[in-house]
Amino acid sequence: MTPPVDVIEDSGGITLYADLPGVSRDKLQLNVEADTLTIEAESALPSPEGLQSSHTEVGLARFRRVFTLSKELDTEQVSAEFAQGVLRLRIPKAQHAQPRRVEVKVG
Repeated sequence: MTPPVDVIEDSGGITLYADLPGVSRDKLQLNVEADTLTIEAESALPSPEGLQSSHTEVGLARFRRVFTLSKELDTEQVSAEFAQGVLRLRIPKAQHAQPRRVEVKVG
């Protein structure tokens, strides 16, 4: 399955929000290798206690998304938070890609 992901860019970098319903922290894996970000997760949909399913179309959902990251991003500084089924990743721009103010000298 492919989880929906929102990507928001600002002057300091990008923020990704991935919807991962039913995923627990121990079933979530993030990898950054060179310029590739991979999000992988599993979620089990438990049956209510005392009931047995006679037909299940989705019993174990596996999520996977792969993103190619710009060279302007600092992949050494990735931060991640996971709460209520939403993964938030922040990847700042590398120092050389940050906007900077140039001072103009008079004279």
